[in-house]
Amino acid sequence: MTFELTRLRFHLRAAGSLFFPPGKAGNVLRGAFGMKLRETADAPDYHRIFEPRTIDGPSGLADPPRPFVFRAAHLNGRTIPPGEAFHFDAHLFDTRAETRPHFVTAFASWGRAELLHVDQHDVAIDLDQPGERATGVRITFVTPTELKPVTRPEFAVLFARLRDRISTLRALYGPGPLDIGFRALGERAAQVRMTRCELSWQETERRSSRTGQTYRIGGFTGFAEYAGELSEFLPYLRAGQWTGVGRQTVWGKGEICFQVCS
Repeated sequence: MTFELTRLRFHLRAAGSLFFPPGKAGNVLRGAFGMKLRETADAPDYHRIFEPRTIDGPSGLADPPRPFVFRAAHLNGRTIPPGEAFHFDAHLFDTRAETRPHFVTAFASWGRAELLHVDQHDVAIDLDQPGERATGVRITFVTPTELKPVTRPEFAVLFARLRDRISTLRALYGPGPLDIGFRALGERAAQVRMTRCELSWQETERRSSRTGQTYRIGGFTGFAEYAGELSEFLPYLRAGQWTGVGRQTVWGKGEICFQVCS
């Protein structure tokens, strides 16, 4: 059982001075992509990629997760001078061949930067193969993360959100939901204990240029360490490094990375 995605790395050169506000680089790119996708794609493709709607999805989701996230935390708070090269990544969970050109076409017509080239890397994570034994991990929350209704990322809650996100993405854009014992896996995750937690809350907002509404996009950043029998959870953590976890991942939130500490 695998989780598959495509990473596109966009290399660009700034046409003029280009500022990415602190904590908002991913959202700036998402907004630019949506605006240009509306111009360059037909309506069915635009809605399929940027504004999917379904009443028949997992758990009756009416507002399903988008089939992509942007990764650009390294651009937060930076001003790119005219003529300077920079890059960012897009992770595509709908890996059908006809989806990828829409991203390239949209950013080729952005106007704020010249698209130099795009690198493509196809990823397949075997969720059944831990690969190593682990009795401790440190998880770093790179961008603001929300796991409502909790404020501390206890492992059972973190894993449940991650497992459900992976399963939903597979159900909507891949071969189908995870074929696992959700309850039993969750019970084993509850045996993993948090041994250290150093987090700080980051608060910021975004304003929709389309609706004029303002949204809070805060969350915690920092790291937490966990101890227990973690081997079977490592593949999900690997997938989570690509998918993100928690609320509003499409706005750049919920980016994580991890390392085995045992």
